[in-house]
Amino acid sequence: MALIFFRRFAVAIAVIGIGACPALADEKPDISSLKSAPITVAAQPIATFSRSGGNRPLAKLKFLGGLVLTSPSPYFGGWSGLLLADDGKSLLALSDTGVWMTGNLTYAGTSPSGITNARLGPLLEKSGRPIRRRHDRDSESIAFEGGTFQNGTALIGFEGRHRIERFRLDPKDIQATGAALKIPAAAKHMDQNKGFEALTILKGGPYKGRPIAFSERLYDPARNHTGWVWTKAGPQTFHLKNIGDFDITDVASLDDGTIFVLERRFRWLEGVKMRLVRVAPDAIVPGRTIDGETLIEADMADNIDNMEGLAATRLKSGGVLLTMISDDNFNHVIQRTVLLQFLLKESRQAKARLPN
Repeated sequence: MALIFFRRFAVAIAVIGIGACPALADEKPDISSLKSAPITVAAQPIATFSRSGGNRPLAKLKFLGGLVLTSPSPYFGGWSGLLLADDGKSLLALSDTGVWMTGNLTYAGTSPSGITNARLGPLLEKSGRPIRRRHDRDSESIAFEGGTFQNGTALIGFEGRHRIERFRLDPKDIQATGAALKIPAAAKHMDQNKGFEALTILKGGPYKGRPIAFSERLYDPARNHTGWVWTKAGPQTFHLKNIGDFDITDVASLDDGTIFVLERRFRWLEGVKMRLVRVAPDAIVPGRTIDGETLIEADMADNIDNMEGLAATRLKSGGVLLTMISDDNFNHVIQRTVLLQFLLKESRQAKARLPN
């Protein structure tokens, strides 16, 4: 979801005189005439997770490093979905403007250092044209189905007109195939800007190969979050325990069926917060309210922004790499595109299970 409060926050900053705000925010770009092409992406390293420069101890994650990403392209920004290949290098990011970016993540030792071979383009309708209606372009989440980023397929979740559609991936374009998932009846009650914010395909566990999705903010009567798993019988509802009224912004799956859920909270007096939750492989059961383990919670004292995209990668070493990216809402005055990487502090996580 494009966070309108950040724009209002910028106005408030200008009014009370905190900082210089010559331009408060940029409007989302019109992609109707955009064609895919290479772009340049500059990267400024983030050496410490704490904004103060201190070495904040993290109990369950190791901070590997981060990047502040910028580009002269007017279409760069709004990153809301993220995929990272098993090599930890091939990257595919999705913007809430109906735009994608691919590239190769580079490293200095174990820390991310930049993005090379970046390419940006519009999501295409089945006709081959960029998505025409602005109301239909709010792409918020992406799940990799199979193949490669150059020759494969992915599911993409949209807000505005709530839907999950299948797209074909190739080196130059990402184009709709015309296939879509059946939308759960409860999803019709989602607010326009609080739809399918989180989407992945389970890589292991009892529902291996099945898509799951969360609404950004759709509560059950107990104010728990609403999610769905698409079984052979269609979408089945489950819930995730709500702790502190964070919103869900993304979900990623590991090869043993573990899922990681990225959450965000904003309040005027506290700013933006971020939380990452791990859910066990066997926890997802239709009709159940599941609970998770908080791996990290961060706030404005840390080098975070509006964190919306999440990827989980099993490294050849067996370690689990967690990568996040932020949505700057094209508000370049007070927000940043931030990419962060963490390593799970465990010598091993259970390997993939055979599906039932």
